[in-house]
Parts: sequence; structure tokens; C-alpha cells
Amino acid sequence: MNTPWLQCFAPRPAAKARLFCFSHAGGGAASYRLWSTALPADLEVCAIQLPGRANRLREPAQGNLAALVAALVPALRPSLNLPFAFFGHSMGAVLAGEVARALQAQGGPVPAHLFVSGRRPAHWPNPDPLLHPLSDADFVAEIQRRYGGIPPEVAAHEELLELLLPSLRADIRALETHQPPSGRVPLDCPISVFGGSDDPLTPREHLEGWRSETRGPFRVRVFPGDHFYLQPQGDALLADLTVTLAPLLAGSLVREATT
Repeated sequence: MNTPWLQCFAPRPAAKARLFCFSHAGGGAASYRLWSTALPADLEVCAIQLPGRANRLREPAQGNLAALVAALVPALRPSLNLPFAFFGHSMGAVLAGEVARALQAQGGPVPAHLFVSGRRPAHWPNPDPLLHPLSDADFVAEIQRRYGGIPPEVAAHEELLELLLPSLRADIRALETHQPPSGRVPLDCPISVFGGSDDPLTPREHLEGWRSETRGPFRVRVFPGDHFYLQPQGDALLADLTVTLAPLLAGSLVREATT
């Protein structure tokens, strides 16, 4: 199942469904390496690997979100032969939502459930000054101030930072320059939205903004923590995914999706 675009760290040939995971800006598939051990054994976890990082480090990072969607849809299609769901955090939330929308526009298949985390919807305006035009030093400082997403051991070493910056800057550029077309049609799949209670960049209002993105069931859950609440609240988050995806693994969501 592994391809340049997909990493399945624990392949499960007998899986009944797949969960495709999209990482935050600058992140990679390894962010979800341990999820397979905590989620049901009949759910195969596949993480998206964008160009410019890890095993794709030699490829240029892509700073256009529409281009990423256009490349991802055909890359994912061979793996959509089982019922599936999407999970995306921060930039990954926007990318997962736009890939789901592209699949629906092309006649499917579509996710049985879309989980988005730590990000406002793609069509909401950016309330903050742009990051991607900044110098490297100012860019890193502002990323740390807003998100705190660069590990100290990376920020303190110039060589490691130089490896991270191209993909991080490209991801931020992709987010900040993305202009979804008007007249967006809501998704048919349910949406669950997660966030951190102390995330200043994604208040509850931003999470609730996803409500108009679906014609199906919708809910918001806020966990204790900041923008990267996923790490300290990982057990609770994965327990929520397990419960929510139980009907998919039992087959009931499959029937819903095909009726």
C-alpha cells in the first residue's frame, strides 16, 4: 500500500476500512506513525506524505494547495477500494476537506466521515498578517509565536532548520494563497471538528464555521490544550475516533453512503 504519497506503517490486509491522515504544515506522515497501535485492528491507518519531506526530501515542496489536491486525488484512488475516513490537523484539515470536496465533485467515492482539527474552514478569510513573505528569521520567530510548532531541538540547530524550512514555508504559502471558488457545494459526509481550548488561532467560532461545509451530521469537540493538543490528549482523541468509526467498521455507514 505504501507509495510516495501514502505511508501505512502497519499494513493490514484484512482491514475493513481505512483512515487517511493529513498532517499540519511542515509535518509529515510520521506524525501518525503510532496511531495504528491505538485504533481498531481492522482499521488501516494511512498517512499522507507531501513532497519535500522525509522519503520525498529530494522533491521540491509544493506551495499551491489546489495543485496538491489535483495530485492527491488520483494518487489516493487505488486505495479507496475500502470504506474510508479522513483526518486532518491544521493545514491537514484544509487539505483533507478540499480533497474530500474534489472527490465528491468527481462523483466519488467520498469519505464516510471527515475529521478536521485546529483550523478554520478553507473559505474563511485569514485574520492574521501573512507569514510566507517574511525573511527566514522572522518567519521562524512568528511561526513559534503563533503555533510553537518547531521542536526546540530543531530550532536550535541550523542544519535541521534548513531541512524543515522549505516544506514549512511551502505549506504556509499554500494555505495563505488558497482561494476556494465561490458557490461551494456542501459535503455529503458527516464532519467532526476538534480543537484545543487554549488555541488562540482557532477559537470555537472558527471550529463552528465548518457547519456549513456539510449536509450531514456535524459536531464540535474541544479538548484541553493549545494548537497541538493532539499530543497530550492523544488517548482521548483516538478513543473518540474509535467510537465514531465503529459503525463504519460494522458496515452501517457503508450502507448509508450507498443509499
